[in-house]
Amino acid sequence: MSMLSVRGLTRRFGGLTAVDNVSFDVYEGTIHAIIGPNGAGKSTAFNLLTGFDTPDAGEVRFEGTRVTGLRPHRVTRLGIARTFQNTQLFDSMSVLENVLVGTHWHTKTGFLRAALHLPGVRAEERDSRELARHHLRLVSLEHLADVPARDLPHGQRRLLEIARALATRPRLLLLDEPAAGLNSAETGQLAGTLYRIRDMGVTIVIVEHDMGLVMDVSDEVMVLNEGAKIAEGPPRLIQKDPAVIEAYLGGDGGA
Repeated sequence: MSMLSVRGLTRRFGGLTAVDNVSFDVYEGTIHAIIGPNGAGKSTAFNLLTGFDTPDAGEVRFEGTRVTGLRPHRVTRLGIARTFQNTQLFDSMSVLENVLVGTHWHTKTGFLRAALHLPGVRAEERDSRELARHHLRLVSLEHLADVPARDLPHGQRRLLEIARALATRPRLLLLDEPAAGLNSAETGQLAGTLYRIRDMGVTIVIVEHDMGLVMDVSDEVMVLNEGAKIAEGPPRLIQKDPAVIEAYLGGDGGA
């Protein structure tokens, strides 16, 4: 059984069908990419998968549980985390504090317990910090733990958002254009990070413009065009698919 099962996913905005009867499966332990030209429906599909939008038709199941229409916080608690096309960090907080926000999804400490310093609070906070630092090491940001997030350059901001998402302990991680704006060195670092995350047992779905990254790291690639799925398969087959070449790879390079 697939980890993520999507059937007939459809989303309309007035007369525009942004996602048109899309079905696909994501299997545990894989990196699954979604690509397509600008306006293909990629980010809309991500929003439908994670509760930030509601489909007009279709169904999404995660590990057999129907998640269609659930609010984002409930989707997160089930084990799905995501990043965004535009990074959404707490700029006034430190790098470490941003990741701690993610760890608190799984802490038992309430506000009153923390304020009263009741037994177990300090131990739980210590464990959260250790976990946060672990995820910062994973993305090579531990040395910046005390730096305000607003002082990070663009590439490191994207890595920090991935670390924060991982801190929620997801089994499925959805990354929306993580390589956008990165230089070649940063993209290479990101590829290594994706492999490490997968090797930790986290399944990944990635929406991405950088075709070099997609073809290097993906086990399976799905191609959208004008909201509809036009191809799906291993990267080498996708590269040779005439419909993909016409719609995307053979275009002007925009995505």
